Amino acid sequence: MSDIQELSFETAFEELETIIERLDSGELPLDESVTLYERGRQLATRCQALLDEAELRVQKLLDDGTLAEL
Repeated sequence: MSDIQELSFETAFEELETIIERLDSGELPLDESVTLYERGRQLATRCQALLDEAELRVQKLLDDGTLAEL
C-alpha cells in the first residue's frame, strides 16, 4: 500500500471504491475488514482534502480566467 498523501485524487478514489466493494461483500475476516475500513477512512480524507483544494483554486478564478489575489 502506498503513502496516501502521495496519491492523486483518481488513484485514491479508485482504491477507495475497491475497498468499499470488498467490505460490502461481507466475506472478509474481521481483522481484515477493520484494516480495510481504516485505510478507507484515510483515503476518504485524502479525497476530501484534494476536492477542497480544487474548490478553493476554482473560487480564486476571476471571470477572465486569471487568479484573484487573496
